[in-house]
Amino acid sequence: MIDKIAKADFKMEKIVSQKRIKGAEDRKVASEIFDKQTLETLYKLANQNYMTVLNGAISTGKEANVLKGVRDDNSLVAVKIYRIATSDFKKMHYYIQGDPRFNLRSNNKRRLINLWVNKEFRNLKRAKEANVNVPEPIIAMNNVLLLEFIGDDLGNPAQTVKNQNPEDVDDFLDKLLIEIKKFVKGAHLVHGDLSTFNILNKDEKPVIIDVSQSVVLDHAIANELLERDIKTIANEFRKMGSSKSFDDIKEVLNFKLLN
Repeated sequence: MIDKIAKADFKMEKIVSQKRIKGAEDRKVASEIFDKQTLETLYKLANQNYMTVLNGAISTGKEANVLKGVRDDNSLVAVKIYRIATSDFKKMHYYIQGDPRFNLRSNNKRRLINLWVNKEFRNLKRAKEANVNVPEPIIAMNNVLLLEFIGDDLGNPAQTVKNQNPEDVDDFLDKLLIEIKKFVKGAHLVHGDLSTFNILNKDEKPVIIDVSQSVVLDHAIANELLERDIKTIANEFRKMGSSKSFDDIKEVLNFKLLN
């Protein structure tokens, strides 16, 4: 399958090269990412001119890897690949179940992954339409999601707030609260896992990412998730030096936690 992809000028540069996959653990991770279906999906995306080269990792998580994809014009896209072997299917089932947009009839793992990727795509599209600062979704296919690359002109990806604290914490938090308000009031979604791990610091402006678990406002667990998100943000930004408390943030957002 790799040969087939190579014939289509789709190169797994710096990703599946045996020169880089040196140890047994590296080979295991590569095999988990690039299983047969994933390679076939990448091949289809390449044939449809969504990208031509995979060139370097942006982030690595327990369930998904985000890689840099290069297009014919040398512009970049983010390629998020969910791994079948290590995904938390109980969590996925929990967040999809009860969402009126999805009809969850099967416990088949691949189908659940595909629904999860489609859910993230639709959540991003919905947030983008509400002018939330999130990556532009490009296409979802099976366990692969293509997104706008968030980074600089040299191809360096924007860092998470966890890795790059804002220069002015309260100013950044004020900007983030505007994005959260648009996310909830405009897109009618609750993030559900909002933290400094899931917010990029792009030129001192917040970009919200990882919205696969986000739920619609009328979901049974929306209120619980919103309160958790606000508490997490209050705690994490207070540790960075912000003076804002949970109550302060809730007042700024002008929510009554959906009640």
